Amino acid sequence: MKLLILSDIHANISALNAVLNDVKTYNIDKIILLGDHIDYCMRPNETIEILKNLPGKADVNIWGNHEKAIFDEQLERFSSDRGRDFSRYTSNILNENSKNYLLNDMFTQGYSEKTYNEKYFLFIHGSLEDVFWKSISYESANENYLKYDFVVSGHSHRPNYFEKYFSFNNADTRGKKRVVFINPGSVGQPRNHNPRACYAIIDTITESVHLNSTDYDIKAEQSLYVPEIDEFYKTRLEKGI
Repeated sequence: MKLLILSDIHANISALNAVLNDVKTYNIDKIILLGDHIDYCMRPNETIEILKNLPGKADVNIWGNHEKAIFDEQLERFSSDRGRDFSRYTSNILNENSKNYLLNDMFTQGYSEKTYNEKYFLFIHGSLEDVFWKSISYESANENYLKYDFVVSGHSHRPNYFEKYFSFNNADTRGKKRVVFINPGSVGQPRNHNPRACYAIIDTITESVHLNSTDYDIKAEQSLYVPEIDEFYKTRLEKGI
């Protein structure tokens, strides 16, 4: 079974369409959406329409911090005024169909647990430390994740893969339990110093993980920005920062 992992699309349709075109030859079985479909780019309503009409409904579709911020209005959690301004802008242009999708078609708790091929997965936007607002790092990945075989998270906008082996009372595994941590990076606003749209594919049988990226028309996406949006969000797309 192949899982397509998409995170942090951030209303970037050019990037999203490039990814969906790039994966056509992979025979994807299920789609996992890790949140932050909106903000930072200019087409949140159109992005949601694409996600609503994906072939086969997403098996996991969880809120990120940007969806949460739209409804709880705790904008102080953003690190800058420009971030708060963009959230207000997005809230003002979201139509009712989009708001209904965010509330009714997404898991508002920001995480989901699934079993595929007898492997226990945690899909989470942030981390167990803070579901919406804090990323998982190698240093913060601790025994709280011990019950899972795979932990798949977003939020950092940086693709990542690492394994940890925790002490575990099982002689068959020589007293260790492996947990695999995966971050697909960001589709719509990568911050790994590579402007290409990022995604991941997980094969739940072979346990292979592909962290992929693809080119998209950055100039076309930049051309859509309106004057009231800080130039920062437009220019950062060029360098993936």
